[in-house]
Amino acid sequence: MPNRFGLGLLSTENRLADANAGWPRAFAIEADRIKAALGEAVIAIEHYGSTAIPGLAAKPIIDLLVGVADLSVAEASRPAMLALGYDERGWDAVPGHHIFGRGEARTHHAHFVAHDSDYWRRPLLFRDRLRTDQRLRAEYESLKRGLAAEHPNNRPAYTMAKGDFVLRVIEGSTPA
Repeated sequence: MPNRFGLGLLSTENRLADANAGWPRAFAIEADRIKAALGEAVIAIEHYGSTAIPGLAAKPIIDLLVGVADLSVAEASRPAMLALGYDERGWDAVPGHHIFGRGEARTHHAHFVAHDSDYWRRPLLFRDRLRTDQRLRAEYESLKRGLAAEHPNNRPAYTMAKGDFVLRVIEGSTPA
């Protein structure tokens, strides 16, 4: 069941929600909770993914990019993250990320990455390019809507199919 920010998606679902003006606030609340629990272990936290791009439809899950000195901090942070209501997704879903998810119907994913590494810079570059380029944002939304309809119950296939577009945006070329 979605919360007050319209968040929540079961792992068996792959659907998009229209952009929600409350998503930045939902990010800020959760980032503050994580910072308070982990203290100086966290160098920075950024809102990334589609919910961080105003006006873009998104899976209703807030992605937090948690920058740490190295990924051993993610393992050391496990007890605090569990106490915040997260479970450990681990290392296998996204290379270079240690992920914690919140809720059975996921409302948040906390992606721990080495701060200022490519795993930190590349997703933020993608986010920033879509925030400033309305044409790219519209192309990406169209792609996402088609893929969500094509893969309504297969999130890995949906994610993989977006890869070429994401790579072209990060590398600065114009997607076809």
